[in-house]
Amino acid sequence: MTGNHTAFWIPGDYDNQEYDYTESRLSEIRGLMKKALTYNSSQTPYSETGVQTALQMKTDEGLYINLHEAALKDYSCMHLNLDDKNFVFESWLTPDAQGNKGYMQAPCVSPWRTVIVSDDARDILASRMTLNLNEPCAYDDVSWIKPVKYVGVLWEMITGKSAWAYTSSLPSVKLGETDYSKTKPNGYHAANTEHVKRYIDFAAANGFDQVLVEGWNEGWEDWFGRSKDFVFDFLTPYPDFDLKGLNEYAHSKGVRLMMHHETSSSIRNYERHMDDAYRLMKKYGYNAVKSGYVGNIIPRGEHHYGQWMVDHYLYAVKKAGEYKIMVNAHEAVRPTGLCRTYPNLIGNESARGTEYEAFNGNKPFHTTVLPFTRLVGGPMDYTPGIFDIKLDFLGNRPHKQVNTTLCKQLALYVTLYSPLQMAADLIENYEKHMDAFQFIKDVAVDWDKSLYLEAEPGDFLTIARKEKGSSRWFVGGITDENARTAEFRLDFLDPTKKYVATLYADGEDADYLKNPTAYRIKKGLVTAKTKLRVRLARSGGFALSLEEAMRENSKGIKKF
Repeated sequence: MTGNHTAFWIPGDYDNQEYDYTESRLSEIRGLMKKALTYNSSQTPYSETGVQTALQMKTDEGLYINLHEAALKDYSCMHLNLDDKNFVFESWLTPDAQGNKGYMQAPCVSPWRTVIVSDDARDILASRMTLNLNEPCAYDDVSWIKPVKYVGVLWEMITGKSAWAYTSSLPSVKLGETDYSKTKPNGYHAANTEHVKRYIDFAAANGFDQVLVEGWNEGWEDWFGRSKDFVFDFLTPYPDFDLKGLNEYAHSKGVRLMMHHETSSSIRNYERHMDDAYRLMKKYGYNAVKSGYVGNIIPRGEHHYGQWMVDHYLYAVKKAGEYKIMVNAHEAVRPTGLCRTYPNLIGNESARGTEYEAFNGNKPFHTTVLPFTRLVGGPMDYTPGIFDIKLDFLGNRPHKQVNTTLCKQLALYVTLYSPLQMAADLIENYEKHMDAFQFIKDVAVDWDKSLYLEAEPGDFLTIARKEKGSSRWFVGGITDENARTAEFRLDFLDPTKKYVATLYADGEDADYLKNPTAYRIKKGLVTAKTKLRVRLARSGGFALSLEEAMRENSKGIKKF
């Protein structure tokens, strides 16, 4: 590097990328590393100056530099190790259980090493270099790959209101031997038939495609932290989950269930059951699965980001493709553009998502950094849409809060790209704010065009996107812990037409700590000549929908 640049970084780690970002000078990384290394169920940091890619930096002269890799296949994930005296980065590959970095057979290729540089931060976001360095689509027919907007029972389990497990009376489970009919239900298992029906009804009433149900299958009582090989069979439902009946009920409402495969990082076990698990999905009409890799890898000693696991993640995606199933992989290696080649890899988590808001919170600037780092390689299943910011539904139970305003949650549907978007909160929390929920119902998840109107990593973003196959536009703006005013023109609109603009913005007294759910909604007519100024509260945001004005939707609406 040519100087002591400002960097937005997470610690280099062979097993975990779910860290909050730190903004610092390169020379400060060593001193800040201990604080940056927050606890996770599986983590292997390797250096006091190691960082992960994509790494976003900014020079004192105003140049933005992004370092990453593209087309990671049959190779170990690359991290970076910094010589902080000379400001030189070394490529640092994830080792296997024996300490080797990889096994190659000629002829072969390594992944691309990518450097994106511009004096305008918006160019980093607009670059498609990482995606385009991957091979073209491997499938002749992609008609079965569809964008998905979904709801589910996840948030109530993440926050501790409900449980993945059916019973609390089993310290140990042996699949095929444990008789759940002889156990006492704990009474707060989320994936029960009647509760899931309520989510199906809500999805159908509000135009959602799918309902994700985690905790539906036997084995959750001892799944975590036991280094257990035969942990799930991905086939056998709990006694209170009617697998056949719920799928039939969902289909009768025009909705699908989304499958969940938590592997507990027991990879041999998942691969031995994978074909049967995908066949079960096809039998009952599932077309998408969320997979998870929580905990230390089995085979023991392998790492989440080593060559062996990189090969496994791609094997799971390609095998799913044989069954025309879309994959949303959590805890997998961060993406490097492979969704171009295998578009059924519809999403990844592979970073610190909304779930951490229920644990220790995410820094207010976190989502202003992600598009410059994690999302450079592909879409992220961030699971936004939390409306009960203070988590008041938990009552007197110990809990944190979400470090955003409600309107920032709306904006994330635009600023964090994904063709797979979840409305993650509880139904009852949406029912209290159905006017704001309208934006989540309306917002697209697939786009013809994306424009980056304002951008500064770690500070703010304003992004406009045009819905695929439609004339509708959506704009999202977010900020860090500092309030600001976004200013932008609507000159991307068709200059020959008028549009109905619906603005969802922070209330005048909104504040992410003091008054996070204060918001205002304003409608008005706009054109391509309109310039908007929108105030954002601390860790706030705004969401704007723009629909071509017709007689039926613009009657009585005045100029914005």
